[in-house]
Amino acid sequence: MPHAPVNAAPGQPDVAALALLTPEGLAVCLARELRDATPPTATIPPRDEAVAIFRRYLGRYQADVRARFERHDLKGAAAAKLIAAFTDVLLRGIVDLALRATGSASGVEEIGAEGRSRGRLVVAATGGYGRGLLAPFSDIDLLFLTEEGNVSDAHRLVEYVLYFLWDLGVKVGHATRTITECIEEARKDTTVRTALLDARLLAGDAALFAMLEARYIVACVEAGASGFIHDKRRERLERHRRFGDSPYLVEPNIKEGRGGLRDLQTLYWMCRNTFGTRHVTDLLAPDFIWMGILTAQEAARARRSWDFLWTVRLHLHYVAGRAEERLTFDMQPVIGARMGYTRHGRQNGVERFMRHYFLTAREVMRLTHVLEPAVLRQAQGPVATAAKPDEAMREAGFTLLDGQILPERGISFDHEPIKMMQLLDWARNRRRPLHPMARHQLIRWERRAIALREDPEAARIFLDLLCGDSPNPEPSGRRRREVAMPSDSEAQVMTSYEQHAPPGHAHWLHILNETGIFGRLIPDWARIVGQMQFDTYHVFTVDEHTIEAVRIMDEVAAGRMADEIPVAYELVKGLHSRRALYMAVLLHDVAKGRGGDHSEIGSEIAAELCPKLGMSGEETETVSWLVLHHLLLSHTAFQRDIDDPKTILDVADIVQSPERLRLLLLLTIVDMRAVSSRVWNAWKATLLRELYVRVAEVLAGGLATTERDVRVRHAKDVTAEILAEDGVAQPDIERFLDLGYAGYWLSFDHETHKRHARLIREADAREAPLTVEVLPLPARGVTEVTVYSIDVPGLFSKIAGALALAGASIVDARIHTMMHGMALDTFWIQDTAGSAYEETHRLVRLSSLIEQALSGQIDIKADIARAGFGHMPLRMRAIHVPPRVVIDNGASNTYTVIEINGRDRPGLLHDVTATMSDESLQIASAHITTYGVRAVDVFYVKDLFGLKITDKKRLDEIRESLLACMKAAEAEAKALLDAKMSA
Repeated sequence: MPHAPVNAAPGQPDVAALALLTPEGLAVCLARELRDATPPTATIPPRDEAVAIFRRYLGRYQADVRARFERHDLKGAAAAKLIAAFTDVLLRGIVDLALRATGSASGVEEIGAEGRSRGRLVVAATGGYGRGLLAPFSDIDLLFLTEEGNVSDAHRLVEYVLYFLWDLGVKVGHATRTITECIEEARKDTTVRTALLDARLLAGDAALFAMLEARYIVACVEAGASGFIHDKRRERLERHRRFGDSPYLVEPNIKEGRGGLRDLQTLYWMCRNTFGTRHVTDLLAPDFIWMGILTAQEAARARRSWDFLWTVRLHLHYVAGRAEERLTFDMQPVIGARMGYTRHGRQNGVERFMRHYFLTAREVMRLTHVLEPAVLRQAQGPVATAAKPDEAMREAGFTLLDGQILPERGISFDHEPIKMMQLLDWARNRRRPLHPMARHQLIRWERRAIALREDPEAARIFLDLLCGDSPNPEPSGRRRREVAMPSDSEAQVMTSYEQHAPPGHAHWLHILNETGIFGRLIPDWARIVGQMQFDTYHVFTVDEHTIEAVRIMDEVAAGRMADEIPVAYELVKGLHSRRALYMAVLLHDVAKGRGGDHSEIGSEIAAELCPKLGMSGEETETVSWLVLHHLLLSHTAFQRDIDDPKTILDVADIVQSPERLRLLLLLTIVDMRAVSSRVWNAWKATLLRELYVRVAEVLAGGLATTERDVRVRHAKDVTAEILAEDGVAQPDIERFLDLGYAGYWLSFDHETHKRHARLIREADAREAPLTVEVLPLPARGVTEVTVYSIDVPGLFSKIAGALALAGASIVDARIHTMMHGMALDTFWIQDTAGSAYEETHRLVRLSSLIEQALSGQIDIKADIARAGFGHMPLRMRAIHVPPRVVIDNGASNTYTVIEINGRDRPGLLHDVTATMSDESLQIASAHITTYGVRAVDVFYVKDLFGLKITDKKRLDEIRESLLACMKAAEAEAKALLDAKMSA
């Protein structure tokens, strides 16, 4: 039963009108309250009271829209449209007040009346607000348009409006111009031209605004659409470079990133300028259906993408409480839950939500590929000097239009799905870009690729696209010069994606993936499209990471990354199993997200898929083996002691073949490099190269790793010879050679032994209880820290704590107690950027902190607690990393290997090693690796008597102590952070 009208008390909103708040109702309520608050002798209410009234209604309509949006009564675009409509009412009310306050007119309805003594004025919305869409915390862009002789009067009104809006807490972008100034600025600046494209009258003289529109249209026609489109494409390219050139970044910017809202808006601006499209809804619906560019189904998908992106954007703004456009890790689970995404099978809600986002971004890219070339052709006309198809191409069913390849009339992908693969084959062999209509047809009929799963020709073409040799375009030299590369005019009609894509195999895999053919042809691939891992280590989705790995493989094979990855460049020369390697790169992560070991499942998939693609039994076995063991080398190099003979023998037993070792190292390198350029560094390259050399030596039948005594004797002999050449006295040489145990001599090269001999000789001469030496090794990407000190319990822990306070990350460590009881500990460290410490002042600070820590001058635990968990950004703390301790007695013959998994934070190593010291464990070496926020620290330890720990009860006690230490330290750090935040 409807409520009876209730008269609002003075100063209170009209409750009946607010029950179903509409822009019209808001206008009525505002007018009534302002009238009631106006004194009898004044034309407007007191300013403070007016601001209070507007602020109250601003809060009311914002809360109303938010409530309706979060109840799912409104979708994102509809909510943004309603916010803009309410803002229109608010602004018209403020302009009305400003006119009365400045005496420019008695109200907004008289601002353009004929016969006014003062000049005419227009207040217009521009930018996103001009399009009638406004996110909750976005700026509003205003244009104050005035006549030539009315500038000074207009400034008084503009000041009143702006100060009023600022008092309300509204962010405003504004400009005050005449029509002539608008046209001149638009000519000089594409940003202004774009903003005026969306200009919309809010208040003022309609005739003046119509004059602006007329002159703007004339100016646009004179300037031509071609230059505007060129500028927008260049602007988009720069934006993509700034916010990430891939749409599959795991923390995407939904507004500015590739495949985001700005890409759709750029399409709208191009269409608006070329076809006269007025609103984004026109872009996504009937006009383009009638033009034959989009089908009704495709337009509906595009509209869903538009709404989905706007819905995500509004949730982001509301959750963040500000204009946040980046979908960070901490936001993803919250927004996914708000939008109703829950666990389904093995996929949790956040992964399902993000997969929907990435598929939406792909849809936006598809729309760009289809619409943008049509706009360009309309703006620029056909290419004047485009190449023509030859007889062979026509016989195959293909032709060229504007120098781009597409199917002939009458060719149906529905009836002949193999033509889809043949089209790509011809495009690759003739080095011709796909025509947008051809790409559109591939997208439209991608489901028919299911029929090609057992087709030998489709398999052959797929392998050529993946790893085929670069083709020669034509047998004729003259024709080859004509078609080898697109002309300048053709390059202009290519989409930005094709124009800037690398010409290698990854380019064709991108096309297969974005059209959807890839997933139809290989069903296992479809399961990783848009699949993200909710961690901070991986930068791309699984499918994008895999294609990036193929691109890196191309770069390595071509020698273009010889400086960055020299070891890979050397390995790829004379490789015998090229197809197997490329297929292993393609399939190494194909089983991600299924639960279980993705390497094992992926190996089984490879064994089943490769024969269907026409690969031999030998190739299939190699691919399956590579996928199964693709993490072997990285795990061993970064998490095991490669100076331990058993480590090398274990790897050699698995690999067994020098060719397989080369293939596995190449796969390891491109896999790591494709995660992110930040993941690969000189230190990791050094470790992998050392591991490769030692395993290759065993496989080649060289010096066996078991001949330990021979290697120790050789190291001593070479060191003695070097020291003698440097003039060191023979007694000093013999004393140094007697100091180190066998493990010491096998852990360092001869130059390091020489430096250690000098350090020990000088320290002992001074009878110094502590000596710290730091040596930058920029070629290896690390700084070496050597500590020579009296051996005391907890020494490693104190040094690790001091390095943590300096902001250093330990990547490797060797701990040696010499025969005379002194400790010689070596740490390899990096700064937060993954590079060596080189600056003198930083090296001095490192030494000073270690000396203070070992002399007891600083409270390491307290200082670390203050520096710890709270320094981690909120988006990182959203990633759950449960602590885990794994003890392995099979990895080494002489040591117990303890692997620690937990959240990376300052002081983790200090806490863990302090607990090991409490448990009377001796650490021989430590190997530290981080994967985003997850740390994996591996320690080779013995008990107090120098023996391997074998008692099960004792091992369980150690495991429980380490787990308790990690949980307590993280809880303490989190409590400290919560206290800081509450304070």
